[in-house]
Amino acid sequence: MVVGLEPTVGHEQRGRRPCVVVSDDTVVGEQRYPMLCVVPLTSTGIEGALYPSVQPGQSGLRNLSYVLVDQLRSVDKRRILGSAGSLTRSELESVDTGLRLYLSL
Repeated sequence: MVVGLEPTVGHEQRGRRPCVVVSDDTVVGEQRYPMLCVVPLTSTGIEGALYPSVQPGQSGLRNLSYVLVDQLRSVDKRRILGSAGSLTRSELESVDTGLRLYLSL
């Protein structure tokens, strides 16, 4: 997904950028739920469990990117500007691991 993340403050990712939707598919598809949870990506190399990598290709990205798990946020569905691609099972598992660590689940 590509999400408009303006306005932002401080170190928050800003502008139009790719994000991973981490909300349950039921929430995403239901009109009665106007919000969903996303995690922005960056092409700036960052190491660590909170920054799993996403390869170009199937993801719809042109460059190796990193999921910024520590910038998880809820957005109104009207911020969704389009769809880019999908993550591999391994990439999704790495995002899930990062979320469990970050949210202490």
